[in-house]
Amino acid sequence: MKCGIIGLPNVGKSTFFNIISNSKVLSKNFPFCTIKPNYGIIKIPDDRLFELKKIINPIKIIPSEINIVDIAGLIKGSHKGDGLGNKFLSHIRETNAIIHMIRVFDDIKISHVEGYIDPIRDKEIIDIELQLKDLETIEKRLKKIDKKNIKIHNKNISSLLRNMISFIKEGKSIRMYPFINNNERKYIEDLQLLTIKPILYICNINNINHIENNIKIKKLQNIINKENSDILFISLKNINRQHLNLIFHSILHLLNLKTFFTAGKKEIRAWNIPKLYTAYEASSVIHTDFKKGFIKAEVINYNDFIRYKDETKLKKLGKIFSAGKNYLVQDGDIMFFKYNINKRNH
Repeated sequence: MKCGIIGLPNVGKSTFFNIISNSKVLSKNFPFCTIKPNYGIIKIPDDRLFELKKIINPIKIIPSEINIVDIAGLIKGSHKGDGLGNKFLSHIRETNAIIHMIRVFDDIKISHVEGYIDPIRDKEIIDIELQLKDLETIEKRLKKIDKKNIKIHNKNISSLLRNMISFIKEGKSIRMYPFINNNERKYIEDLQLLTIKPILYICNINNINHIENNIKIKKLQNIINKENSDILFISLKNINRQHLNLIFHSILHLLNLKTFFTAGKKEIRAWNIPKLYTAYEASSVIHTDFKKGFIKAEVINYNDFIRYKDETKLKKLGKIFSAGKNYLVQDGDIMFFKYNINKRNH
């Protein structure tokens, strides 16, 4: 899974990228400091790993990971290619979700591409650019299918696309569109629309006092709440472990992920999977051979393991159970997969 960081130039995207991925990419006070996307990996901190370590005492523990991309700043006209906009927008298409950085902090030493600070206007600039690009994409698809002798199936598709065009022209993003069923969503998947991606807004502030009694910030919060999206207020100059944990938790939520564990004397490892993954699907995250030869998974609830601390006792109490292919993995499950080696090559 890949998460992209977007926003206007000079809002703190590269600084944020460096902090959460422990990277050292260039971060300077001029627009388009980032031209090519910077790719990094976030190692997700999870206190449960350390609790398991106390009991199992493995050689190492390995946290789960998420890919992160620092995408160059967008500007007005990006959808037309201004400011290398087409390249930057194509980088957004590669992501599963978006973190939209918005500048709220005041600093006369750091220029603003629009001349002055206005978080609501800045959000709207990015929204409009992404919406206009999606509008262009949908209209191109519509032209391909909108012919005189249309089949009934295509009539339904044509109607969907026209409704989506009207929706965007109202200034709304497709993630808010009221799809009737999953078939509608499935049809437009290959369009790779930018505004259908789940989004997390992070406002880069001076300090926590900056948001109190700030009318524009309150208005911004109301706008984002109506979108059913999350918003965080973080000072990148004063970020601490608590802030980082909040950010990482929010990113997992944004990507709709949960975590399961594999545990042994060699290593304890956390794995991220989509929330509706079965044991069969989860096995392939570890190795494709596990899925090909899947027999079953032995599962222990994390809280049960922490409470009883002993596998023999857990077995006597019936706290270890066998799960088949269709078992829906729960967040925190400790899993041991059994698979048939002879089937893995078939």
